[in-house]
Amino acid sequence: MLKFISFGSGSSGNCYYLFTPTDGLVIDVGLGLRTLKKHFREYGLSLANIHNIIVTHDHADHIKSVGAMSIDLKVPVYATKKVHEGIERNYCVQKKVPRGMVRCLEKGQTVKIGEFEVTPFEVPHDSLDNVGYRIVYGDTVFCIITDAGRVTEEMKTQIGDANYIVMEANYDDDMLMGGPYPQYLKHRISSGTGHLSNGNCACALAENATEKLRAVWLCHLSEENNHPELARKTVETALKNSPCHAAAEAELVVLKRKTPTGIYELEL
Repeated sequence: MLKFISFGSGSSGNCYYLFTPTDGLVIDVGLGLRTLKKHFREYGLSLANIHNIIVTHDHADHIKSVGAMSIDLKVPVYATKKVHEGIERNYCVQKKVPRGMVRCLEKGQTVKIGEFEVTPFEVPHDSLDNVGYRIVYGDTVFCIITDAGRVTEEMKTQIGDANYIVMEANYDDDMLMGGPYPQYLKHRISSGTGHLSNGNCACALAENATEKLRAVWLCHLSEENNHPELARKTVETALKNSPCHAAAEAELVVLKRKTPTGIYELEL
């Protein structure tokens, strides 16, 4: 059985965990290692089950403790070459990934990582590099898309093929534009290499989801420019009006920014 938990999703730190009874895959390590160990104890999870780490991009809220976890648990870290370079340069990553634990991925190429088949794909963002992941376990397709400035054709394809999706709904347009952020920051967030709005996330899901879809987790919500219920309602309304009526039946969850959300069982 495949399970999923989010330990944190937002600018304060992102970390997700996909696991089976015998294998665990960590996606991003933007939280402190001591905090993550505490969460594992509280949820009755075993750190010994973590066998690999994959990373989406090199911003601090996604990689802060990736080196520390790799060293402590003696597990490899998979990312694109540019993301690995970004991790090495980022001063927020005090403990770097050991050279022997560095594994490089290429976009569009599927690799076997433990019990999972993992395919990275391009996601536009103003980091050194950024990918989403299609992760397959048995007949189950899990997809994660975070920190996305816009929706690409590749992302639409991945949404259409997924049973389970973690997808960014970072901001509400009116809250961002009417809020206190300086203009340059508003532009950065709403640009094609910034973040994904509730509306754009909702449209992408409604227009591309298929009868395969079982659940959607909305991730990386802004604390200043969004509200969980607003994000949920925006996406829920779009899915109800989707050409694919089955998509409206998918479970919809808003991930918490600073605390765990889960554990969820992924079944077909």
